[in-house]
Amino acid sequence: MKLSSRAKSIGASPTLALDAKTKELIRQGVDVLSFGVGEPDFDTPDHIKEAAIEAIKGGFTKYTASSGIPELREAICEKLKKDNGLEYKPNEVLVSVGAKHSIYNAVMALCDDGDEVVIPEPYWVSYPEMVRMAGGKPVTVPTGIEQGFKMTAEQLEASITDKTSVLILNSPSNPTGAVYTEEELRKIAEVCVKHNIAVISDEIYEKLIYDGKHVSFASLGPEVKAITVTVNGVSKSYAMTGWRIGYAAGPKEVIAAMGNIQSHATSNPTSIAQKAAVAGLRGPQEPLEAMRKEFEKRRNYMVKRLNEIPGFRCLVPPGAFYCYPDVSAVFGRKVKGKLVTDDSVLADILLEEARVAAVPGVAFGTKGYLRFSYATSMEVIEEGMNRIAEVMKTLE
Repeated sequence: MKLSSRAKSIGASPTLALDAKTKELIRQGVDVLSFGVGEPDFDTPDHIKEAAIEAIKGGFTKYTASSGIPELREAICEKLKKDNGLEYKPNEVLVSVGAKHSIYNAVMALCDDGDEVVIPEPYWVSYPEMVRMAGGKPVTVPTGIEQGFKMTAEQLEASITDKTSVLILNSPSNPTGAVYTEEELRKIAEVCVKHNIAVISDEIYEKLIYDGKHVSFASLGPEVKAITVTVNGVSKSYAMTGWRIGYAAGPKEVIAAMGNIQSHATSNPTSIAQKAAVAGLRGPQEPLEAMRKEFEKRRNYMVKRLNEIPGFRCLVPPGAFYCYPDVSAVFGRKVKGKLVTDDSVLADILLEEARVAAVPGVAFGTKGYLRFSYATSMEVIEEGMNRIAEVMKTLE
């Protein structure tokens, strides 16, 4: 069968591919420690699981409204008002099959063939691919360790052409953990309003901030809210990655268009998972803070250990659960007798020699970095850092 040009232009997710490779090695009996996938190692809180069990027992196993059950959309509105100072009605909210699906729906609704979509770099691996699937052109804006991996308003202004239609902004960021300040966001918002650029604000790591505070882009004023689709979900904050519930809030006509797209792609998100998400949003929030505090301890330890490794330089990430060290100082040198030419080669060496899996920066659009997730136990982090340090002693 002939594949479409669109299908051939899209690659597999590098992070999920690495996770599959790591799991296959583990299945073969190889002792691999994975820092590849951003998935909390905590279990889903019991009250959320109980809500799902009750939904099954009560026969809540049929189709629901394609855009999500009213109860969940109402709970999301309550959450956005309480946590983010955002007023939305249920018909301005769409529940999807994970936040990734919410972003995809938004891109499909806002991006025409040939439109340019601005994406700060480094970026989450799926953003450019989603834009390409919508027939658009991703325009990446380089940032780096010297500017804390954050795009400036001046950089955004310089990237805009008459074809620019959308900006995808992610704070806290995957892969860097960067968090934009309110002042930084306001300057970016001024540019977006001036040029009437729609903003998809990916805030999935909102609850995982250790330094500073989270500011929702849409909260910066009525003009900003009118051009913003806010995306969030329960995967990271409630340790519900497998439940696949994300949501988007925005102008009614945009959400309606996204809902139409979803109705033909997946229909409703899983009925049982929706009931579980209601319990998460409306139930006890203490488990979130307990997880956040534990992540902060892990972050502090990992950053310290990474900065002790020759050739590694790591900022303290203010949010999310990733460290993104600059490893470019290792290029042109040998580790275990193997020449390191780029971050992919170094990642392969660490996997083969240290049995540690990390994602090369090239997957996120930047060369010279590795991403380490600290969404795993302290025991795994300690052992993983020990293994890397031992292998890097051979640096010559």
